[in-house]
Amino acid sequence: MLLKLFNRVPSLTICFILSCSSIFGQEKLQIGSETTLSCSSIFGQEKLQIGSETTWELFKYDTARIFGGMGYVYGRPLYWEKEDWFALGGVTLATGLSYLLDDASSELFVNQGKYVPTAIMDYGFNVGSPQNNYMITGGVYLTGLFIKSEKLRRTGVLLVSSASAVGLLQQLLKSAVGRARPISGMSKDTFRPFNSNREFHSFPSGHTMLAFTNAYAIAKQFKNKWIKTGLYGVGLVPGLSRLWDGEHWLSDVVMGIAVSIFTVEAIDKYLDNEYDKKYNMEDKKIDWRLNLTPSQVGLVIDF
Repeated sequence: MLLKLFNRVPSLTICFILSCSSIFGQEKLQIGSETTLSCSSIFGQEKLQIGSETTWELFKYDTARIFGGMGYVYGRPLYWEKEDWFALGGVTLATGLSYLLDDASSELFVNQGKYVPTAIMDYGFNVGSPQNNYMITGGVYLTGLFIKSEKLRRTGVLLVSSASAVGLLQQLLKSAVGRARPISGMSKDTFRPFNSNREFHSFPSGHTMLAFTNAYAIAKQFKNKWIKTGLYGVGLVPGLSRLWDGEHWLSDVVMGIAVSIFTVEAIDKYLDNEYDKKYNMEDKKIDWRLNLTPSQVGLVIDF
């Protein structure tokens, strides 16, 4: 008799299977793809194997998922449904309204920036910079990889994939749009596409996108609304700091936040089909079904 126990996305599956094995065969208990415990008959051998996947194999799998997530998010607009287009309309409206307020809000924020503590300004700049961003996201992933925590690995993959996706996108948009920064002394309506001068790389805010992407991705790992709110607040500081120092308009920051949310949500959905475990996973209902094949009959219980 063969007894198998294995994990399967998105639930734990217990499958009892009746096979054609005789007393000369094996009885085997398998848990997940990484842990195997087998116990044979009196004519066989005993074997215990735990952690069959190596760190290198896990790393290769996760790297493929990082690039897969990026491809998934870039291709999502091709499969948008009505509610997705409504969401895009809402983002466009919010960005348009903030655009109307760009002049007044920029003056207000720059004046406020004179009184903001240097430590907060430095924090906002440093957290939103690409090199520091990858130190944080990479640190989370590598920790999960070496301790072989699937939940932490998945969180790290979500962080790295999301940050890479928004990082590449914001570089392309900055160059293509060519919007003048407030600090340049030019108006909010000044655009010079594909200008190499960084003074024309205002839209969208890259610091906002990277920082809020991290904050939003980490917040998704918690159910507590106060923890989520706190993380969102921390993630907004880099965007505010860029308004205070005159590097961005309000509409640059608003669009950056919207792109961050869309990116994390899309990649998180993609990873649901690639990993068995995640933080903040909802409880599943028990599901029963009969498994029939030419060589075996089984009862499968999902819960």
